[in-house]
Amino acid sequence: MDKAMFNELLNSVREMDEIAKGKREPARQTAFAEPEVRAIREKIGLSQHRFALLIGVSKRTLENWEQGRRHPTGPARALLKILDKDTGHALQALHE
Repeated sequence: MDKAMFNELLNSVREMDEIAKGKREPARQTAFAEPEVRAIREKIGLSQHRFALLIGVSKRTLENWEQGRRHPTGPARALLKILDKDTGHALQALHE
């Protein structure tokens, strides 16, 4: 690695550190929309209990998502997105 590239990377790391410490604002931020859990469940036509069983979470977790006290993350978020965008195939795969 040449010196110019090294200095550019070092400056980027310093900038990241300043952003993390709140000393500098990021140039841009990416936000992802929260899945509309209740709307997805209602679109499928299942009760909270049956929908929770289908996606492998507790009814309490589902209630927290629907009421905005918690937010789905990771695999649950991905599964909800799949259920929303391609309900038929997702349900078929989950029932096999």
